Order: sequence, then C-alpha cells, then structure tokens
Amino acid sequence: MEFSDGSFLIASPIEDEEKMIRSRQCTQEGMIAGAKAAAVTAVVSAVPTLMAVRRIPWAKANLNYTAQALIVSSASVAAYFIAADKTILACARKNTHYKSA
Repeated sequence: MEFSDGSFLIASPIEDEEKMIRSRQCTQEGMIAGAKAAAVTAVVSAVPTLMAVRRIPWAKANLNYTAQALIVSSASVAAYFIAADKTILACARKNTHYKSA
C-alpha cells in the first residue's frame, strides 16, 4: 500500500495544519508582492501614457479616456499576476526544500 507521494507514512493532523499555515503565508506574501508591483506599474505606465496623449498628435486624436485607462490597467493587472505567481512559487519551493532538509 503506497500513497500518491511515494511514502508509506500518513501525515498527522499537526503536519497538515502546518502545511496549511505555510500555504496561507505564501499566498499572503504573493498578494502583497503583487499589489506592490501593480502600484509601481500603474505609475510607470500612466506617466508616459498621459504625456503621449498631451504631446503626440496621433495619440491625442486616437486615445480616448477608455483607451488610456485600458493601457494603464492592463499593465497593472499583468504585473500583479506575474509578481504574485513568482512569489508564491518561490515561497512554495523554499518550503519544500525546508521540509526535506
């Protein structure tokens, strides 16, 4: 009788609880890192977008408020998910190495 993770041992409720706590901590760290990255990206993408709309004739004619908001928000959303994903995976990898050591 072998379990899916290849061991013959059954995890105790305390080990399961520790795993859940580490999982929540990783998720929390990912949310914070994603929010920070999204805030920075919003500023970094908003400044050139707004300057382009004021200075470049093509942008002034073709980028209305909705297009400007879409440019800024899509960059922010992408930064959030990339940073959160990288942080959660790094934390999970760290916990896996810590567990096996």
